[in-house]
Amino acid sequence: MTVTFTVPGAPQGKGRPRFGNGRTYTPKKTLRYETLIREAYKLQHGVYFGEAPLRMRITAYFPIPKSYTKKRRTEIISGRQYPTKKPDGDNIEKAVLDALNGVAYKDDIQVIELTWSKRYALAGERSECLLISLEEVGRV
Repeated sequence: MTVTFTVPGAPQGKGRPRFGNGRTYTPKKTLRYETLIREAYKLQHGVYFGEAPLRMRITAYFPIPKSYTKKRRTEIISGRQYPTKKPDGDNIEKAVLDALNGVAYKDDIQVIELTWSKRYALAGERSECLLISLEEVGRV
């Protein structure tokens, strides 16, 4: 079984843990984004994979900055330039994996294969978002 869902808005990475009052905590911005991912999943699918091994694919779509020149925009549209800016793909991945713990699967240790990519959201095709696909592995 495979499920694919979209998380609207600009992709964000998991923030570094913060320290205060003698304890460690996750930044509020990260908590809000993980809640958005979780809610998008529940609304669009809500399938619980239990303890099955999973394959995950994450594609982060970023807007083309308005400040870019016409030449640079043409390079992007023709597929010759990619978003090499923050957030890092591995931080996006961490936010998604943690957000779906207990919602899509029991624990993110079940994700045995993970790929991610960063792309520009081309006008008319897609707006800025995360496109996430989860596939159960090994069962026929």
